[in-house]
Amino acid sequence: MNETASSDDKTRRDFLLLSTITVGAVGAGLAAWPFVDVMNPAADTLALSTTEVDLAPIEVGQSITVVWQGRPVFIRYRTAAEIKEAEAVALSDLIDPQADKDRVQKPEWLIMVGICTHLGCIPLGQKANDPKGEFGGWFCPCHGSHYDTSGRIRKGPAPKNLVVPAYTFLTDTTIKIG
Repeated sequence: MNETASSDDKTRRDFLLLSTITVGAVGAGLAAWPFVDVMNPAADTLALSTTEVDLAPIEVGQSITVVWQGRPVFIRYRTAAEIKEAEAVALSDLIDPQADKDRVQKPEWLIMVGICTHLGCIPLGQKANDPKGEFGGWFCPCHGSHYDTSGRIRKGPAPKNLVVPAYTFLTDTTIKIG
């Protein structure tokens, strides 16, 4: 009988050991969850991660500014002349060479973050009476950066073109930025 009791004790010990380890692991997971959950973005941040814009009211030649993730996004419904001018620029003339077709999904719609790549100023050129700079696009008066009708840096201290955010056309007249 001693052997049977010893075998029962061993089986019971194994069961208690596995049960204790399982309960401990589940408890550790439950205790760690709040710390892991804190690293997820807040609901207000997630709400700002994308912005939908209705392009229907924008007329040819008009620009609007929307806010995406707290940053201004310039949207311009370009004229045929602006498109032609942007496409005609030789890449060798550019500080940050990038073809116009690589900056737009549809040639008539130019969508870019409106923050100068030099020191983070907001360039002028969105309003009808704003100075457009020497290349008909945008002008940053803080240090004199000039951008063309495709948002590419043409003159001044800015090292890069205005950034094109990730965006998709949901319909012909609606985009989702982000």
